[in-house]
Amino acid sequence: MFTVLWFCEKGFFNTRCDLVPSFVSFSLSREIMFVGFGIRPSDLENLRNLLSFSPASRDRILFSPINMASTPLASASPSASLSIQDNCKAKMKLGSFDHSTFWKGNRFPSIKAKSFGRISMAVAVNVSRFEGEELQPYVLKVVKKAENLMLERGENKEYLPIEGLAAFNKVTAELLFGADNPLIQQQRVATVQGLSGTGSLRLAAALIERYFPGAKVIISSPTWGNHKNIFNDARVPWSEYRYYDPKTVGLDFNGMMSDIKAAPEGSFVLLHGCAHNPTGIDPTLEQWEKIADIIQEKNHIPFFDVAYQGFASGSLDADASSVRLFAARGMELLVAQSYSKNLGLYSERIGAINVVCSSADATARVRSQLKRLARPMYSNPPIHGARIVANVVGNPALFKEWKEEMELMAGRIKNIRQKLFDSLSAKDKSGKDWSFILKQIGMFSYTGLNKAQSENMTDKWHVYMTKDWKNIIGRIIFSQM
Repeated sequence: MFTVLWFCEKGFFNTRCDLVPSFVSFSLSREIMFVGFGIRPSDLENLRNLLSFSPASRDRILFSPINMASTPLASASPSASLSIQDNCKAKMKLGSFDHSTFWKGNRFPSIKAKSFGRISMAVAVNVSRFEGEELQPYVLKVVKKAENLMLERGENKEYLPIEGLAAFNKVTAELLFGADNPLIQQQRVATVQGLSGTGSLRLAAALIERYFPGAKVIISSPTWGNHKNIFNDARVPWSEYRYYDPKTVGLDFNGMMSDIKAAPEGSFVLLHGCAHNPTGIDPTLEQWEKIADIIQEKNHIPFFDVAYQGFASGSLDADASSVRLFAARGMELLVAQSYSKNLGLYSERIGAINVVCSSADATARVRSQLKRLARPMYSNPPIHGARIVANVVGNPALFKEWKEEMELMAGRIKNIRQKLFDSLSAKDKSGKDWSFILKQIGMFSYTGLNKAQSENMTDKWHVYMTKDWKNIIGRIIFSQM
């Protein structure tokens, strides 16, 4: 019997199917336990179709949700794969594997003790200790309370203004910069509600293309895959600055500084405010100061992507410290925000673009131009997610509860990182330094595995991951909350 581990982040399976042929080449005469981490519900049908060898085999593929919080961490290791196989062999008769017995202690009562033919598949969809709807991302309790308030008020579904819900824009700017920040009091922040982080980045890219013709955006290498798509679509030229150092599995700070300094004067420097995606490597506060120095020296414009405020460290203020540091220097800057992760509002497409300006007059003009750009793009933003955010952040009791839930989610990731570090350090006799696991932050991480090691994992242990074999830890320890 083969134990196949398929590590997958939200949406990944739809776009990276190159690993499927190597998997489906296995003979149907063998028992296969398929464990996929982080596959979203909409991917399940695609997965079933891709692994359908024949109409008959399609009906023999079982999908069951697994709560990875009750699964031993060591199950991600080759030796654990052997133990899983041994356990399965002891408990399984061909075509009759009892999932609920094997995954004893699972907190999801929905796991079914059934199998179809010779292929048994256990798919881990919700990698979290937090209980939610079966096969659904975790819905925060505070979100449900906010929605109940909205129902009680009987609020309508009227169009929002182009710039979005005023109450949302107000609390969003205050959350990012601090309610007592002079920028807020001086009305120097133009905040426009956007379609989550992606839409906010795209709106900012349109602003750059129209009002800064020829200006270049420089982005980290590596970066979130959609960044390049966004700037390409907006016809904004971009280049990369060094960020990841494979030798240290850490930040290439000297390379980063050198490349930012070498960029054409007046470039936009795209920075990840916290929990860098995909490396999990963030600059220290001292390094942020030096980055700000060189950006000011070259008259560059900082452009922050803040997708994980509060979700990285568990502290809203700590995760906004980089943005606030730049703002405190009096610099004009752009900040795209998203509430997909920290409030779990993935499908609501709720975020914002914030532009810090030199004066209240400039703020009004920038806001007007952002509205002109948004109008032909999507006319006006959705209201439901905006009301949720306004209710949660604007209500002291709900705000306190939200912060507590964020601390739990962030703490979950930190605890798994610590357990993974402890396990690898104890079992690995090669002398490799695994401390980078603890130094990185957030849901993504780079493993530092080389090509030979990664190929050995596939060829010998049938552990299938992305071809670059990076940011895999985040897929093991965290899925959709």
